[in-house]
Amino acid sequence: MKHIVTLITGGGRSGKSRYALEISRSFENKVFIATAESFDDEMADRISRHRQERGNTFKTIEEPVRLAKALAGVSAGTQVAVIDCITVWLGNLMHHLKIDEKNCTPVDRFLDVLASPPCNVVIVTNEVGMGVIPADAMSRAYRDLAGAVNQKIAAVADAVFFMVSGIPFKIK
Repeated sequence: MKHIVTLITGGGRSGKSRYALEISRSFENKVFIATAESFDDEMADRISRHRQERGNTFKTIEEPVRLAKALAGVSAGTQVAVIDCITVWLGNLMHHLKIDEKNCTPVDRFLDVLASPPCNVVIVTNEVGMGVIPADAMSRAYRDLAGAVNQKIAAVADAVFFMVSGIPFKIK
């Protein structure tokens, strides 16, 4: 059985995470792979709100760096894994592993797992290329990396949705 990979992209606060949960609602055995780390009170509050939003219908795996390993290692019988979110994960990789667009082995490993995923996968990411050009080199490098990775994931995804004001637009 071929598993479906769905990518959900859009701007901040556009409803991406809510839509990912909506897509996964019909599955029974669900995993939520969270990439965020709680570095400050605001992020801790955001993580808490996301946990409440999804309730206890998901097994949660918190993995800020080794995303390929987390996805490949979901338990047998898992029907869907929601990954939230790619752009947070990339920030973690830049921070912890000092990756860049030319040196991103963790991304290659993740794409390898997506080529034949162990279950259906719903991936949340932010569209970062529609705003002003970042003023500093690090922010531009992050934007470029996120744009390149989003394109690679979209290329292997079976379906891609772009969220605008809580409304999903199917683009693939």
